[in-house]
Amino acid sequence: MTRFSRRSLWLAARPAVLMTPLLLGACAMGPQHPTTPISLPSPVSETTIAPLNGTAQHVVPGAMVDPQWWHGFASPALDALIDRALAANTDIATAEANLRQAREGAKAANGARAPQIDVGYQAERQRTSDALANNLHDDNLYLYTLQTAQLSVSYPLDLFGGLKSQALSARASAEVAAHRRDAARTMVVANLVTAVIQHAQYTAQLVAARESVANGRSILDMLLKRQKLGDIGGAEIAAQQTALATAEGAIPALVRATDHQRSQIAMLTGVAPGSALPDLPTLEQLRLPAELPVGLPAQIVANRPDVRAAEAQVRGAGADVGVAIAARLPALQITGTAGGMAQRFGDMFMGDNPFFTLIGAITQPLFHGGQLLHKQRAAEAALDAAKAQYRGAVLTAFGDVQDALTGVTTDGAALDAATRASDAAERNLDFTQRQLELGGVGTLSLLNASNSAAQAAAQLVQARAARLIDTVALYQAVGGGVAASKGA
Repeated sequence: MTRFSRRSLWLAARPAVLMTPLLLGACAMGPQHPTTPISLPSPVSETTIAPLNGTAQHVVPGAMVDPQWWHGFASPALDALIDRALAANTDIATAEANLRQAREGAKAANGARAPQIDVGYQAERQRTSDALANNLHDDNLYLYTLQTAQLSVSYPLDLFGGLKSQALSARASAEVAAHRRDAARTMVVANLVTAVIQHAQYTAQLVAARESVANGRSILDMLLKRQKLGDIGGAEIAAQQTALATAEGAIPALVRATDHQRSQIAMLTGVAPGSALPDLPTLEQLRLPAELPVGLPAQIVANRPDVRAAEAQVRGAGADVGVAIAARLPALQITGTAGGMAQRFGDMFMGDNPFFTLIGAITQPLFHGGQLLHKQRAAEAALDAAKAQYRGAVLTAFGDVQDALTGVTTDGAALDAATRASDAAERNLDFTQRQLELGGVGTLSLLNASNSAAQAAAQLVQARAARLIDTVALYQAVGGGVAASKGA
């Protein structure tokens, strides 16, 4: 029985084995390595951004981004938050699951090119009708059990590469999913760092606003004392009360903005908004990175996950064209079956009970109402669209880099101006308060000085936060975070 089983398997599989060189020699139809021309800008120049106030930053062309670039902000609290986000963020979890699904789909598509082998067993109990039986029939002759065991081998001969193109398309889809996973990680990290910076910004502005309110109340108390002495009238009191109410009105908006950033941080780290969060860093606890690595244009194209995903989509679209072309060409299929049939299980492969079949089939589409032709043209149009999307992704990448570079370059000048304005406004407020106490100026001058000081303090906080936020944008624009997810 064992000898016949092996012989039957060989008879069924022999045509497929003999046709293996044809399968291996098959090449996919359509464009194998579709490309599209892209325009690369000139590399950025090495420069140092050195404002009079704050940390100087050195732009280093051609340098690679640290896979964990957020360590440059030198905040252990920030590092811990990012570790939590990378482990628990829902967008990353979704991207990871999509990647696993795409990879399994690619393996399944590749498996369709291999021989399909199935084994089956069937037991059938049957009794012949008395109408068909002999008058002197034997019950044992017309009541019997039929047992069948068989092995089937089916082999598609992929002469024109249709199955190979399907496997290439599925593999490209898996690459797209991998790059989108990297893009999700990069986006989550960048959004989390930005949310932490904005939380620190609003917190600092809230502190400044409350100090302004406290200062306004002190001024109001001083004016009330002068009113009792008859130095000023009700108009000056009303004006200060208006200014104080305006300053107090700015606090709720800042509280709301601060709480919103806390909610964003909670969601990015995979916990419900309103849950307790660890202590978040302040602006003073976030160091501005001194080195800004900016890859060459070709490096940016190679590192940006969205650009790499668009490139993989082009390859997948090219493979889909091959599938559409192969669908219009002949399809060959070889199927072999070997087995045995008997009334008793042990007799299935004895004597003349074994059987086998061998079928070779070829199918050539003749008329499908133009369906196959139009599917090919649709696939070719999809390839053109994928190429355009790739060029658009490259242009967007270079635009993001240019915008981020412009931001970090101009932020230094904005910080210097905000620092000078804040220092001058504080000095002016001090002088005006002293003069008011001596009766040298009116209340209107004090109100103006107080408002100017509050606005200048808020602008200084914004300028400091802008340098941090634009630095994050630059890291993200040049593809930071991709290497952190490789091999995951």
